[in-house]
Amino acid sequence: MKKNPFKKSSRLAFRSALISGLLLGVILAGGAILYFGSTLMAGAVYGAITLVASFSVIYFVIYSIQFSRLETLNQINRNIARKRFRDYEDLKTGGHDELDYLIKQSIRASKTVEREIQRLNRIENYRKEFIGDISHELKTPIFAIQGFIETLLNGAIDDEDVNRKFLEKAQRNVNRLIYLTKDLMEISKLETGELKSEVQDIYLGKVITEVVENLQYKAEKDKVTLKTENIPKNILVTADRNQIKQVLINLIENAIKYNEKGGSVTVGVKTYSKDDSRLLVYVEDTGIGINQQYIERVTERFFRVDKSRSREKGGTGLGLAIVKHIMEAHDEEFFIESTPNVGSTFSFTLSKVQRTPASAEITD
Repeated sequence: MKKNPFKKSSRLAFRSALISGLLLGVILAGGAILYFGSTLMAGAVYGAITLVASFSVIYFVIYSIQFSRLETLNQINRNIARKRFRDYEDLKTGGHDELDYLIKQSIRASKTVEREIQRLNRIENYRKEFIGDISHELKTPIFAIQGFIETLLNGAIDDEDVNRKFLEKAQRNVNRLIYLTKDLMEISKLETGELKSEVQDIYLGKVITEVVENLQYKAEKDKVTLKTENIPKNILVTADRNQIKQVLINLIENAIKYNEKGGSVTVGVKTYSKDDSRLLVYVEDTGIGINQQYIERVTERFFRVDKSRSREKGGTGLGLAIVKHIMEAHDEEFFIESTPNVGSTFSFTLSKVQRTPASAEITD
């Protein structure tokens, strides 16, 4: 059976009381001899009686004070070892000495360990969820490709009515795997800091116009109107040109993908800060919208509000996660506002360059 080490507190109290009682007894006995002129024997007897009395009183006082606090300290440490955490806010340590300091430090350590365990549990749950998601995302196109190839090998390759159709479907799934792998590599580099932002002065209006023009065909194909408003011509911002283009592409493609036929997507810019030092770039759509309960989760890896529609359109479920990481790498903000069956607005901030735009002619 394991011994309780804090029983030693009684020994500590015993030694403290013995030393204190002995000193007090000697002092009082010596005082009695000097004051009363008593014999040495009488002084010794008086001192012995005083020793016993003072020892008893001091022992019980020290024992009650020290043992209770040492037991409290022991209980806190045992709870930490067993991962049992409780609220110590109402705990009164009963002193302002070194032992009181140790108790308070142990309480702080308990809270720190509790927060760390909770953080590790969240990471573990996130890891399990991520592995499940990536397995599902990879499994779907791989099984589809396998099925098409097996069908072709079993004789369908000679059937001109189906062989090209099956090969086209296999190609679409291969492209989906390529996009998924590319996005996974990108987000991994962003998270680890391997992919650094090459910040420079860029013309914001030129970048937006270029992305919108490139995506016009996609919008027309889905019967969605893609337009711009309030696009600045000669305003410079500090950002990584390629990453900002990627952010715009991801946001506009999502706005088109989750829109309705006949709907619209508007890309615009407006002033964000009172001192006119920052801009807000927004992508507004008239699509299906997002329920409030999902808004905080749409930037998670592989999270989709409409999974079937996203897969049908070829989405990887990583677009908004990449956007979030890029904006964090720029020390900028990313916002999402949405109303179901009305539309959504995705926006992000950028810092203006506070000098004449002529200096950016070469870098842009």
